[in-house]
Amino acid sequence: MTSTSSFPLSQRVRRVKLSANAAASQRASALIAQGRDVLVLTAGEPDFDTPQSIKQAAIAALARGETKYTPTAGTAELRRAISAKYRRENTLDYSAAQIIVSNGAKQIIYSALAATLDAGDEVVLPAPYWPSFPDIVSVNDGTPVIVPVDEATAFKLTPQALEKAITPHTRWLILNSPGNPSGAVYSAAELTALAAVLRRHPRVLVLWDEIYEHIWFTTEAPVHLLHVAPDLRERTLLVNGASKTYAMTGWRIGWGAGPQALIDAMVVIQSQASSGPNSIGQAAVASALDAADQSFVSESRAVYARRAAFVSDALNAIPGISLLAPEGAFFAYIHCGELIGRVRPDGRAITSDSDVVDWLLDAEGVAVVDGAAYGLAPYFRISIAASDAVLSDAVQRIARAIAALQVVEPEALTA
Repeated sequence: MTSTSSFPLSQRVRRVKLSANAAASQRASALIAQGRDVLVLTAGEPDFDTPQSIKQAAIAALARGETKYTPTAGTAELRRAISAKYRRENTLDYSAAQIIVSNGAKQIIYSALAATLDAGDEVVLPAPYWPSFPDIVSVNDGTPVIVPVDEATAFKLTPQALEKAITPHTRWLILNSPGNPSGAVYSAAELTALAAVLRRHPRVLVLWDEIYEHIWFTTEAPVHLLHVAPDLRERTLLVNGASKTYAMTGWRIGWGAGPQALIDAMVVIQSQASSGPNSIGQAAVASALDAADQSFVSESRAVYARRAAFVSDALNAIPGISLLAPEGAFFAYIHCGELIGRVRPDGRAITSDSDVVDWLLDAEGVAVVDGAAYGLAPYFRISIAASDAVLSDAVQRIARAIAALQVVEPEALTA
């Protein structure tokens, strides 16, 4: 983090920076406020509204007077609903006492690392990663150990790379499937191979981020880590929430399920950070999980799948960029290495994926996020959680912006 102020700040805050997604969205919002026509494809946020039945559950909770403090770990009603969800959907048995509800899934991750990391402890992170992962590690005195993965392994961690990254200081491995930003989904065979490595290192905990659990485009639903490696359960924290599945980002309700000792420690951290989440949001999420009609989940997944296919085909047809079609989540992670070295019409050279992102915004008003923010360049990420019309317009604008870049022959650069 950098600051122009002389106000004294802690070393902790100096180790982190504003979320890359938030920064990109802020820049786009500033341009929109100035009257610019900008397509904002930066945020990981469903463009659908929260289903009306969930809103009605919140209204009913208000009418019942459920407006007071809740237990730090979450209401008994919601923890019961989460427990039932795991039994029903995942054939996993977690009691209410093994579940904590927080102000979004990000707080779950923060509390888990705050409860377990000491200075010098390491956390293995495959890159590309969600940008908050390394910063949450750093702010809690840990050391992120970044393991680059690329298109050769479909952006997935290999057992060989994991074995090499683990040291006596390794405390956690963080896995996200379906993944942000790449859309990667681990297969049963891939998880089995990773589990074999983890069994050789019993001190290493596993944070299984399944926030995009219901947004997948594979033939069958993604495999759960604990289905292929149930013996890892007592050192695995499951992280999930309602924001993506039920289009409830602003309701700020996430949860974690894991070993009793870890959950108890996270409750202690949360008791001093925020106390229990908002009562109305918890009532609404309990209703969403308990509802017999889950058609919103399958219908929205079908829309995301159609958009992912369209964007993949359309962007792969543009000379100079390429991508692996995402298997889940709602992002496309686009390789732009061929654009490095090209020149803008104003004479400025494209030297990085950040320059590509700047050019897309300057030239055509398309706001995206650079791959460097996710730990792997040269790429940029777009969100497909936008209407078909917006995505179609964005693809055309990206094509025009790239076509406007001049290809400079090598001899011209050395002349």
